[in-house]
Amino acid sequence: MRLLRPRGVYAPQEDTELLAQAARSELRTLCAQPGVEVLDVGTGTGALALMAAECPGARVTAVDISWRAVLAARYNARRRRLPVVVRHGDLTEPVEGRRFDLILSNPPYVLSPGPVRRGEVRTWNAGVDGRQVLDRLCARVPHLLRESGVLLLVQSALSGVDATLGQLEDGGLSARVELRARIPFGPVMARHAEWLEQRGLIGPDERKEDLVVIRAQRN
Repeated sequence: MRLLRPRGVYAPQEDTELLAQAARSELRTLCAQPGVEVLDVGTGTGALALMAAECPGARVTAVDISWRAVLAARYNARRRRLPVVVRHGDLTEPVEGRRFDLILSNPPYVLSPGPVRRGEVRTWNAGVDGRQVLDRLCARVPHLLRESGVLLLVQSALSGVDATLGQLEDGGLSARVELRARIPFGPVMARHAEWLEQRGLIGPDERKEDLVVIRAQRN
Protein backbone atom coordinates (compact mmCIF):
# COMPACT_ATOMS: atom_id res chain seq x y z
CA MET A 1 0.00 0.00 0.00
CA ARG A 2 1.40 3.39 -1.01
CA LEU A 3 1.80 6.11 1.60
CA LEU A 4 0.14 9.48 1.43
CA ARG A 5 2.85 12.13 1.01
CA PRO A 6 1.64 15.73 0.79
CA ARG A 7 3.82 18.41 -0.74
CA GLY A 8 6.49 19.46 1.74
CA VAL A 9 6.74 16.05 3.46
CA TYR A 10 9.95 14.05 3.01
CA ALA A 11 9.61 11.12 0.64
CA PRO A 12 11.08 7.78 1.80
CA GLN A 13 14.32 7.23 -0.12
CA GLU A 14 17.56 5.23 0.09
CA ASP A 15 18.31 6.60 3.56
CA THR A 16 14.90 5.49 4.80
CA GLU A 17 15.44 1.97 3.49
CA LEU A 18 18.94 1.74 4.98
CA LEU A 19 17.59 2.77 8.37
CA ALA A 20 14.68 0.36 8.00
CA GLN A 21 17.14 -2.46 7.32
CA ALA A 22 18.92 -1.79 10.60
CA ALA A 23 15.63 -1.33 12.45
CA ARG A 24 14.24 -4.66 11.27
CA SER A 25 17.23 -6.39 12.84
CA GLU A 26 16.65 -4.66 16.20
CA LEU A 27 12.92 -5.31 16.10
CA ARG A 28 13.37 -9.04 15.59
CA THR A 29 14.87 -9.14 19.08
CA LEU A 30 12.63 -6.54 20.68
CA CYS A 31 9.38 -8.06 19.45
CA ALA A 32 9.96 -11.01 21.76
CA GLN A 33 9.70 -8.67 24.76
CA PRO A 34 6.43 -7.30 26.22
CA GLY A 35 5.75 -3.57 26.34
CA VAL A 36 8.35 -2.43 23.82
CA GLU A 37 8.40 1.37 23.42
CA VAL A 38 9.51 2.76 20.05
CA LEU A 39 9.99 6.40 19.04
CA ASP A 40 10.37 7.71 15.48
CA VAL A 41 11.78 11.26 15.47
CA GLY A 42 11.03 13.25 12.32
CA THR A 43 8.59 10.67 11.05
CA GLY A 44 7.58 12.30 7.77
CA THR A 45 5.08 9.97 6.11
CA GLY A 46 5.38 7.60 9.07
CA ALA A 47 7.10 4.88 7.03
CA LEU A 48 9.46 3.76 9.81
CA ALA A 49 6.87 4.11 12.56
CA LEU A 50 4.45 1.92 10.58
CA MET A 51 7.12 -0.72 10.12
CA ALA A 52 7.80 -0.73 13.87
CA ALA A 53 4.08 -0.92 14.65
CA GLU A 54 3.90 -4.27 12.87
CA CYS A 55 5.88 -5.64 15.82
CA PRO A 56 3.25 -7.38 18.02
CA GLY A 57 2.73 -5.53 21.28
CA ALA A 58 4.98 -2.59 20.39
CA ARG A 59 3.84 0.87 21.48
CA VAL A 60 4.98 3.26 18.76
CA THR A 61 5.13 7.05 19.02
CA ALA A 62 6.08 9.28 16.10
CA VAL A 63 6.99 12.98 16.19
CA ASP A 64 7.36 15.65 13.50
CA ILE A 65 7.61 19.43 13.52
CA SER A 66 5.54 19.65 10.33
CA TRP A 67 1.76 19.55 10.72
CA ARG A 68 1.52 18.17 7.18
CA ALA A 69 3.76 15.27 8.16
CA VAL A 70 1.80 14.66 11.37
CA LEU A 71 -1.51 14.51 9.50
CA ALA A 72 -0.03 12.34 6.74
CA ALA A 73 1.46 9.88 9.24
CA ARG A 74 -1.83 9.69 11.16
CA TYR A 75 -3.72 9.02 7.94
CA ASN A 76 -1.24 6.37 6.82
CA ALA A 77 -1.44 4.64 10.21
CA ARG A 78 -5.23 4.60 10.18
CA ARG A 79 -5.29 3.35 6.61
CA ARG A 80 -3.06 0.44 7.57
CA ARG A 81 -4.87 -0.05 10.87
CA LEU A 82 -1.67 0.23 12.85
CA PRO A 83 -1.57 1.71 16.38
CA VAL A 84 0.84 4.62 15.95
CA VAL A 85 0.50 7.76 18.10
CA VAL A 86 1.71 10.75 16.09
CA ARG A 87 2.54 13.98 17.93
CA HIS A 88 3.44 17.43 16.69
CA GLY A 89 6.53 19.14 18.02
CA ASP A 90 10.23 19.88 17.72
CA LEU A 91 12.40 16.77 17.86
CA THR A 92 11.78 15.01 21.20
CA GLU A 93 9.92 17.79 23.05
CA PRO A 94 6.51 16.05 22.89
CA VAL A 95 7.89 12.95 24.66
CA GLU A 96 10.16 14.50 27.28
CA GLY A 97 10.07 12.47 30.48
CA ARG A 98 9.37 9.18 28.69
CA ARG A 99 11.84 6.35 28.00
CA PHE A 100 12.13 4.13 24.94
CA ASP A 101 13.66 0.79 23.97
CA LEU A 102 14.29 1.89 20.38
CA ILE A 103 14.57 5.36 18.88
CA LEU A 104 14.70 5.80 15.10
CA SER A 105 15.56 9.01 13.27
CA ASN A 106 16.21 10.12 9.71
CA PRO A 107 16.91 13.79 10.46
CA PRO A 108 17.80 16.54 7.99
CA TYR A 109 21.54 16.20 7.32
CA VAL A 110 22.22 17.68 3.88
CA LEU A 111 24.94 20.34 3.79
CA SER A 112 23.70 23.50 2.12
CA PRO A 113 25.13 26.97 1.51
CA GLY A 114 21.66 28.50 1.86
CA PRO A 115 19.72 29.26 5.05
CA VAL A 116 17.23 26.82 6.52
CA ARG A 117 13.74 28.08 5.68
CA ARG A 118 10.26 26.82 6.31
CA GLY A 119 8.65 24.45 3.84
CA GLU A 120 9.96 21.44 1.99
CA VAL A 121 13.60 22.57 2.14
CA ARG A 122 13.46 22.10 5.93
CA THR A 123 13.04 18.33 5.45
CA TRP A 124 16.63 18.01 4.24
CA ASN A 125 18.54 21.30 4.64
CA ALA A 126 20.71 21.15 7.78
CA GLY A 127 22.99 24.16 7.32
CA VAL A 128 26.54 24.58 6.09
CA ASP A 129 27.89 21.63 8.11
CA GLY A 130 24.79 19.41 7.96
CA ARG A 131 24.53 19.33 11.75
CA GLN A 132 21.84 21.85 12.60
CA VAL A 133 19.52 19.04 13.69
CA LEU A 134 22.03 16.26 14.36
CA ASP A 135 23.75 18.12 17.21
CA ARG A 136 20.46 18.81 18.97
CA LEU A 137 19.30 15.23 18.49
CA CYS A 138 22.53 13.77 19.88
CA ALA A 139 22.19 15.95 22.98
CA ARG A 140 18.61 14.91 23.71
CA VAL A 141 18.42 11.22 22.84
CA PRO A 142 20.59 9.75 25.65
CA HIS A 143 18.05 10.96 28.25
CA LEU A 144 15.21 9.16 26.47
CA LEU A 145 16.66 5.65 26.28
CA ARG A 146 15.85 2.92 28.73
CA GLU A 147 18.61 0.70 30.06
CA SER A 148 19.98 -1.21 27.03
CA GLY A 149 17.86 1.04 24.78
CA VAL A 150 19.09 1.63 21.24
CA LEU A 151 19.21 4.64 18.94
CA LEU A 152 19.43 4.13 15.17
CA LEU A 153 19.93 7.21 13.03
CA VAL A 154 20.96 7.70 9.42
CA GLN A 155 23.08 10.53 8.05
CA SER A 156 25.51 11.38 5.28
CA ALA A 157 29.19 10.77 5.97
CA LEU A 158 29.73 14.36 4.77
CA SER A 159 27.85 15.56 7.86
CA GLY A 160 30.47 14.39 10.34
CA VAL A 161 30.18 10.80 11.48
CA ASP A 162 32.91 11.20 14.08
CA ALA A 163 31.10 14.21 15.55
CA THR A 164 27.91 12.17 15.93
CA LEU A 165 29.73 9.23 17.50
CA GLY A 166 31.63 11.50 19.86
CA GLN A 167 28.54 13.36 21.06
CA LEU A 168 26.60 10.16 21.66
CA GLU A 169 29.50 8.66 23.60
CA ASP A 170 29.76 11.86 25.64
CA GLY A 171 26.10 11.24 26.50
CA GLY A 172 26.94 7.85 28.00
CA LEU A 173 26.14 5.65 25.00
CA SER A 174 28.23 3.09 23.15
CA ALA A 175 28.14 4.14 19.49
CA ARG A 176 29.31 2.66 16.20
CA VAL A 177 28.60 2.68 12.48
CA GLU A 178 26.18 -0.19 11.88
CA LEU A 179 25.55 0.02 8.12
CA ARG A 180 27.02 1.94 5.20
CA ALA A 181 25.90 2.40 1.62
CA ARG A 182 27.37 4.45 -1.22
CA ILE A 183 24.77 6.10 -3.42
CA PRO A 184 24.77 8.58 -6.33
CA PHE A 185 23.98 12.19 -5.53
CA GLY A 186 20.34 13.09 -5.69
CA PRO A 187 19.15 16.34 -7.31
CA VAL A 188 19.87 18.48 -4.22
CA MET A 189 23.40 17.18 -3.67
CA ALA A 190 24.11 17.48 -7.40
CA ARG A 191 23.20 21.17 -7.24
CA HIS A 192 25.58 21.61 -4.29
CA ALA A 193 28.45 19.61 -5.80
CA GLU A 194 30.54 22.61 -6.93
CA TRP A 195 30.18 24.21 -3.48
CA LEU A 196 31.19 20.92 -1.81
CA GLU A 197 34.24 20.70 -4.08
CA GLN A 198 35.24 24.27 -3.17
CA ARG A 199 35.08 23.31 0.51
CA GLY A 200 37.26 20.25 -0.11
CA LEU A 201 34.57 17.84 1.05
CA ILE A 202 34.45 15.91 -2.22
CA GLY A 203 36.94 15.38 -5.02
CA PRO A 204 36.65 16.76 -8.54
CA ASP A 205 33.73 15.17 -10.39
CA GLU A 206 32.86 13.05 -7.32
CA ARG A 207 29.12 12.56 -7.39
CA LYS A 208 28.49 9.89 -4.78
CA GLU A 209 28.14 9.97 -1.01
CA ASP A 210 28.22 7.44 1.81
CA LEU A 211 25.11 7.06 3.93
CA VAL A 212 25.69 5.56 7.37
CA VAL A 213 23.41 4.17 10.04
CA ILE A 214 24.77 4.85 13.51
CA ARG A 215 23.79 2.54 16.34
CA ALA A 216 24.11 3.82 19.90
CA GLN A 217 23.14 1.88 23.02
CA ARG A 218 22.74 2.72 26.67
CA ASN A 219 24.63 0.13 28.70
